[in-house]
Amino acid sequence: MTDYILSIDQGTTSSRAILFNREGLSVHSAQEEFPQYFPNDGWIEHEPTDIWQTVARTFQQVITKMDTDKDVIRAIGITNQRETTLVWDRKTGQPIYRAIVWQDRRTSEYCQKLKDDNLESLISEKTGLLIDPYFSATKICWILDNVDGARQRAENGELAFGTVDSYILWKLTAGKEHRTDATNASRTMLFNIHTQEWDEELLTIFNIPRALLPQVMDSSDNFGVTDKAMMGVEIPILAMAGDQQAALFGQTCFREGMAKSTYGTGCFMIVNTGEVALKSESRLLSTVAYRLNGKVTYALEGSIFIAGATVQWLRDGLKLIDDAGDTEPLARQTPVDHGVYLVPAFTGLGAPYWDPNARGAIFGLTRDTGIKEIVTAGLQSVCYQTKDLQKAMENDGERPIALRVDGGMVRNNWLMQFLADILGATVDRPKITETTALGVAYLAGLKAGVYNSLEELEDMWQRERRFEPQFDKTTRDDLYDGWKNAVRRVQSE
Repeated sequence: MTDYILSIDQGTTSSRAILFNREGLSVHSAQEEFPQYFPNDGWIEHEPTDIWQTVARTFQQVITKMDTDKDVIRAIGITNQRETTLVWDRKTGQPIYRAIVWQDRRTSEYCQKLKDDNLESLISEKTGLLIDPYFSATKICWILDNVDGARQRAENGELAFGTVDSYILWKLTAGKEHRTDATNASRTMLFNIHTQEWDEELLTIFNIPRALLPQVMDSSDNFGVTDKAMMGVEIPILAMAGDQQAALFGQTCFREGMAKSTYGTGCFMIVNTGEVALKSESRLLSTVAYRLNGKVTYALEGSIFIAGATVQWLRDGLKLIDDAGDTEPLARQTPVDHGVYLVPAFTGLGAPYWDPNARGAIFGLTRDTGIKEIVTAGLQSVCYQTKDLQKAMENDGERPIALRVDGGMVRNNWLMQFLADILGATVDRPKITETTALGVAYLAGLKAGVYNSLEELEDMWQRERRFEPQFDKTTRDDLYDGWKNAVRRVQSE
């Protein structure tokens, strides 16, 4: 018999199911994209049925590839786009509104009111977060206040709130389990990261009934079992983690000072801070990295809203390229100091600026500017934003001792070299870049007894390529100064 672990990786633009063997290698996988909805400026929504159906279909596609006589799936792990908010009927399982996506900015005015009421320091102290539309709490409020009868139904205990992990768990178990893990809970702005509980004072501030909320579990825990009538099989669900924390775990950044940076739709750089939840002076977020056997490991995180989505926009919006793979040869034809800066503030600016009202712009256009300069500027914007996070982490006294990268964009060698150059730091790309799905597979495997320790997992990590910085300090500083000037020009304040 061969043991496998199945990861469900539910992302912002697609859902995937990946079957890993004990060595952490992908054996079977399936992926399916789904549409994004933009009903108003700054609003981004998903249809919950799209989320669930793509999860269910990819799950079944992987299951059907298995040899049921020889193969055993020991556990399922769920990793997910974080902060995206759903509210559904506890009896029918029907969502009462579309999922409001993490990038959505519709609650900007409400967030400003909370700041004007001097609540930011209290909320930040408890949650490690800044007041921003990014997080779930204000999205829940919006749904309760804008869907007829929702608030009353919530108070009557008829509705359930969940981030995407909770919604998938509910569906997989046919409504038997309403749970989340500490990493996802820590992104709601309702969870006290120090006491590891839903916070009554925060629930009062946001006027959110406690009856809405899921039970908070360890990241590696007994979450339930798939419903056989629904899924065709019974498999224990033994792990949940938000996508960025799962990637940190998949990169085996288990020691304080180790960091990873993921390049997907957005970019997220996280450094392990151990048993201490650092209070950032640079507008970064303190968050739960993972919770095992009741013990919390914390992290410092910088969140960039638009990374791979920039390339998607260059492809689908401007139609400058046919495929994301076209960006690398174009960049290789372009000098790094071409003078064009693209600031992709399509949904505002994330860390360390936190400006929801900023909007995107391209600066430095001349008569000679062409497709290759604009595309290269799009790639460079991802690296400049990472530099912003690196500087902020240094200011907080937590300079990463190593940067491990993952996500779809890291296959671009030009991009990774420019990243090392602009950071002035070594960048390591692992052999397995599907570290988000791998991380939650590791978490599930720990609970299932497939793996015995974090040390065993550390030994499994392998580097595929190292990128060393080649710029001199003057070149690096001049390019970055140009970026900072461009950012200043799009900021709303």
